[in-house]
Amino acid sequence: MPANNFEKQNWFRLSLCEQMGNIGSEVARALSWREKNEQEHSQKAIERALELFYLTLSDPRWKNCTREIARAREVVNDFFYGDNQYNSNAAELDRYFMQFALAARLHK
Repeated sequence: MPANNFEKQNWFRLSLCEQMGNIGSEVARALSWREKNEQEHSQKAIERALELFYLTLSDPRWKNCTREIARAREVVNDFFYGDNQYNSNAAELDRYFMQFALAARLHK
């Protein structure tokens, strides 16, 4: 889902850790809503996470990191929409993204 130019410019000002940490916030929201059986809210949060993945993958600074970013997106997609071929669970997803948020906070 393409973002408007303002959102894209602001997103491109963030570090990779900040971008991935923000994606993780949306994933955490989706997981929380899912746990509460609030599918509509969970769906909106995961759609936002996927939109942020799109922005991150389109950021030219990360052209050498696209494989890992795309794999993370694939795992998230598989967990929420697929057959969970990667055998992911909510705790693992949360832990993965939390590392980015912590790293971003350390570098502020």
